[in-house]
Amino acid sequence: MKSEEIKENAFFKKLNDFSELVMFKHSVFSLPFIFIAMLVASYLESGSGWFGWKLLFLGTLAAVSARNFAMGVNRYLDRDIDVLNPRTKNRPSVDGRVSTTQMVGFIFANALFFIVVAYFVNDLAFRLSVPILAVLGAYTLFKRFSALAHLILGISLGLAPIAGVVAVSGEITLWSVYLAIGVMFWVAGFDLLYSLQDMEFDKANNLHSIPSKFGAQNTMYIARVFHLMTVVFWFWFVSSAGLGVWAQTAVVFAAVMLGYEHYLVKKDFTKIDKAFFTVNGYLGFVFLLFIILEVM
Repeated sequence: MKSEEIKENAFFKKLNDFSELVMFKHSVFSLPFIFIAMLVASYLESGSGWFGWKLLFLGTLAAVSARNFAMGVNRYLDRDIDVLNPRTKNRPSVDGRVSTTQMVGFIFANALFFIVVAYFVNDLAFRLSVPILAVLGAYTLFKRFSALAHLILGISLGLAPIAGVVAVSGEITLWSVYLAIGVMFWVAGFDLLYSLQDMEFDKANNLHSIPSKFGAQNTMYIARVFHLMTVVFWFWFVSSAGLGVWAQTAVVFAAVMLGYEHYLVKKDFTKIDKAFFTVNGYLGFVFLLFIILEVM
């Protein structure tokens, strides 16, 4: 019995290590927007926002496995960088809690799982599955030679609403493109603010980021421009989809939350974590709530 308990404890410890490896709690940034796209697509097609239990299940599995793949690739390729950074040197990929062999297995398992799930969604989802994985894996490589890496990260999460509309409608609509571009600028904007923490480290290690290249004040200005574009594209999404007052309220709420995020960071750089996790986490879920009210 004692041996079984030790094995069980070891299993849950390893599970926790992998959860920390991919920072599973950060799924709050992409999950709401895949479901927003699915709700709106179903609503516009059938008059009902409910797209069925099957797509809810498959959509969740696809989103989680895609994100696990992307984070696994990031952690695997960034080992040489993370070990030098005081902020990241205790990650499971660096301190040995998750071995390189385990990471490679994790990456390939999630890639295969994502492709299989896409196969069961529809033909277009299956054909797009490998290109989507290629984009998701590109972020880590980009930051080694281009400051545009922030936008690549934004594109990676912006694929979530595209995947959502493909799952329900089997096509990519104009309104979903507006929603996706808004997500791209949203993610790129808050990634700029988050990257302020590593500005000096990036300079010292020849890593390409907007903060290391343009400085803190210019970075904050660029982030504000990105988030202004976020609001513009999300209003175009609402207009293009023909949605009403609840969806419009969602965009207004997002604008207020983004303004508060910039207020926090401008006032005190030590509030970056609060701005990054709390504000952006609430933004996605409240946006989803308003869309649910809209399609009801």
